[in-house]
Amino acid sequence: MTDLVHRGPTLLQELDGFTVEIDAARERADIVLNRPPFNVISMHARDQLRTVFEALDDDDRVRVIVLRAVGEHFSSGGDIKGFLAASPEHVSRLAWNIAAPARCTKPVIAANRGYCFGVGFEISLACDFRIATETTFYALPEQKLGQIPGSGGSARLQKMVGIGRTKDIVMRSRRIPGKQACEWGIAVECVADDQLEAATDALVDELRAFSPLAQRTAKKLLNDTEDAPLAIAIELEGHCYSRLRASDDFREGVEAFHAKRKPVFRGT
Repeated sequence: MTDLVHRGPTLLQELDGFTVEIDAARERADIVLNRPPFNVISMHARDQLRTVFEALDDDDRVRVIVLRAVGEHFSSGGDIKGFLAASPEHVSRLAWNIAAPARCTKPVIAANRGYCFGVGFEISLACDFRIATETTFYALPEQKLGQIPGSGGSARLQKMVGIGRTKDIVMRSRRIPGKQACEWGIAVECVADDQLEAATDALVDELRAFSPLAQRTAKKLLNDTEDAPLAIAIELEGHCYSRLRASDDFREGVEAFHAKRKPVFRGT
């Protein structure tokens, strides 16, 4: 694993079923699920994933984070036996751990192919962007186990697609193909399976071209105002706009626009 520093370093030892790759030249970090063939996410891995997202959020080398997987499937979900073995305290942290991509101040992309079930779907929903392929199927199949999604899946999905479609997915354990997920707004793109890496690379480079300060501000504002009344959302937007007005990046953007050149943003 690439060197990462975190206030809970013991959690970063011997990563359980995934690796971390940092490409400083491209200002990119990849969290790669790697437990073939289905990339099952263990209970311990959930704690580690949260810790890794926190460490990457503090890493100045990284502008964009990609969550992807090795093989034909993103993830078939969690370790089923692990739920029965886990303590109530551990289970109570499931949603907090899986929400780590949403709390992360940097843009996070989920690159999904094949099965994206259970916690694999839930952690993808916590990311900012999802790119699907023609082989992708999204599902929350917990009803088949006599359970419900426990890591924020049904709540996040309802915000995206509404209560009717969410009931259809959750209560019927229905699988949604990538193309339909894109049409519903769950995924931002649906590409041919062999184009997933290229589409992900293109989105990373697109996001890197913007001001990191403006990106962080936009992400936090949108997350914070998701449930806010319109008047409050507009008020908060105005305050964020006002703060960015005094930034070096905004000045650089305006000067570059008038000079007809590409801006060089520094995140200040």
